[in-house]
Amino acid sequence: MRLLVISDTHGDISKVCKVVNEIKDLIDGIIHLGDIVEDADKLRKLYSQIPVYNICGNCDYGTNVPPMNILDFEGKKIFITHGHLFSVYYDTTKLVYKAMELGADVALFGHTHIPHLEKIHNVYAMNPGSLTQPRGGSKPSYGIIKIENGVITPSLVEYKED
Repeated sequence: MRLLVISDTHGDISKVCKVVNEIKDLIDGIIHLGDIVEDADKLRKLYSQIPVYNICGNCDYGTNVPPMNILDFEGKKIFITHGHLFSVYYDTTKLVYKAMELGADVALFGHTHIPHLEKIHNVYAMNPGSLTQPRGGSKPSYGIIKIENGVITPSLVEYKED
């Protein structure tokens, strides 16, 4: 199983669509980590054959989409949240402890627009960065979660224009 992980598209899904069009036969789902909820809805309509999972972010006002969720793929739990509720600008401690509390193997977050991947207490904490508005000197990026034979392999991918 492979999952495309994106965040912080802020109304512009053009690069996301380029990525999905390139890898759609290789992915089993798309996870959108907030900002903006409507972008996930657009992806659902454009790629109806690919499940899209999402939560809301700090810029998603008046939505009934929850700010966090736990997903289960092949017996592995993935905690998804935007990150603003866990002070991720400073560190991922609160986020990882929440993931541990939920029994998650992976904690996915956005909010900072900066790609990040680390493993703490057997929990992967990953921020895919932003394809549309990267910050902190980072390049446009996205994440891939691969689950195979009970092993999770997260990775960050730098987007390159053709």
